[in-house]
Amino acid sequence: MRISWRSLAVDFSASIAVYLVALPLCLGVAVASDANPIAGIIAGIVGGIVIGILSKSPLSVSGPAAGLTAIVAAAIGMLPSYEVFMVSVVIAGMFQLLFGFLKAGQIADFIPNAVIKGMLAAIGLILIFKQIPYFLGYHEYPGGGESFIQTTQKNFYTGFIEALLHPDTGASIIGLSALSILLLFEHKRVKSRPLFRFFPAALMAVLAGILLNHFFSICQKTWQLKGGHLVALPVFEKPNLLISSLSFPDWKEWTHPQVWETAITLAIVASLETLLSIEAVDRIDPERRTTPTNQELKAQGVGNIVSGLLGGLPVTSVIVRSSANVNAGAYSKLSTIIHGFLICISLLFFPKWLNMIPLSCLAAVLLLTGYKLAKPALFISMKQKGWIQFSLFLTTVLAILLTDMLKGILVGIIVGLIILVRSNFKRAIFIIRKENGYLIQFSKKVSFLNKGIIKRALADIPKNTYVLLDVTKSDYIDPDIIESVDDFIASAEQQGIRVEVQYNAGKTKPFFNQSLQKGSIFI
Repeated sequence: MRISWRSLAVDFSASIAVYLVALPLCLGVAVASDANPIAGIIAGIVGGIVIGILSKSPLSVSGPAAGLTAIVAAAIGMLPSYEVFMVSVVIAGMFQLLFGFLKAGQIADFIPNAVIKGMLAAIGLILIFKQIPYFLGYHEYPGGGESFIQTTQKNFYTGFIEALLHPDTGASIIGLSALSILLLFEHKRVKSRPLFRFFPAALMAVLAGILLNHFFSICQKTWQLKGGHLVALPVFEKPNLLISSLSFPDWKEWTHPQVWETAITLAIVASLETLLSIEAVDRIDPERRTTPTNQELKAQGVGNIVSGLLGGLPVTSVIVRSSANVNAGAYSKLSTIIHGFLICISLLFFPKWLNMIPLSCLAAVLLLTGYKLAKPALFISMKQKGWIQFSLFLTTVLAILLTDMLKGILVGIIVGLIILVRSNFKRAIFIIRKENGYLIQFSKKVSFLNKGIIKRALADIPKNTYVLLDVTKSDYIDPDIIESVDDFIASAEQQGIRVEVQYNAGKTKPFFNQSLQKGSIFI
């Protein structure tokens, strides 16, 4: 990594902006994941320093991602302990390393866009449902997995409804105030003013929440938030005591089936989110640099291994922090690394200040994030692309909401394959009825998947007629198809069917062996 004084200056300035955006998100993601807030801080440190050093992306910023909260919360609820969950994070990192060495960096290109957008929309909806209880200060929030269908009587959907019926006044006021500030900063007129570019919306929302809660402590004590309504980071009298407070993986449970299912889910979803994020960041990079995808998967894998070993949440490249990095004028990945050190300093020296942050403020930040992932405009745009794309998108969303992330994505992929197969069936051949017989046109590529429809089409040809097989546009016809057509040509004479094959001379090779005996037309 080449460092100049010019890049050091701009990267240091950008790192402060990224730090101010990342810190509340690290805490918010941890709370949304039903994990200790320190787990989010550790993940932010690892994402900044470890992945920042190993990654070849100059502007991407990694850390705990809102898109993984549903998976993490579900896994923590189902596994015996958080220490067992950390085993899943380490194994997920190993899978990502394997993806990188297998050069699977283009894995996202093989998943339909409708499925990926459905996954992100489902994550957004789950995030909204999970954050409403924190936003309204509902203490009886049951947590649990992201699936609507569960064996227990309560899940976070029921917690969402109960939170609406039993809100806490102080938390609700603080949450609404924070959300109002976030929405204000989203307004075009505010965004266009240079002054506000130096004040991240998330930081302003958090500061407002702290001041408002302090005001309640003076003027309206019944509304003041305490205890479980606030961030709860351990306070270290000495920085070296941090190590003794860390959690470490419980390897005794590494054979637990749920450990491996969680690891595979985390590896796939985290890899997809990372690949989508770096693609988006490369597009907005003023220098138009391209990130090596396989190296990025390796860096993310090492990052998740380290985060899991230290008790942190899983990490991915995150578009919100990365966009803030670009907008702040960062030039190299030095900005990412410095922001990681700034988060580490906050944990070591300023935990008392962080413990003043109301959870309803963090919930407001994540509510807006969830809305951006699942905003109505996304559903409208998918519908405008046609019912096939919209149905695939909607199927993925519903499958994830009713089961879990991995099963939902698999359902989306399977439905996408079914749609692909059906479209191939329809496009394999075109049968046109002529006055003197039938014209059967073969498409450019005809695979073995079309064998059934072609055999049925040929079997339906009536006796004593003429058939012209047009393969002038074909580059490839599967041997199974050739064999089926050859069988038809061989038996055609017995049924009084005269068959000719039309080839493109010099461009298309003769596909059917029997056709040379029955007659061919070259054009």
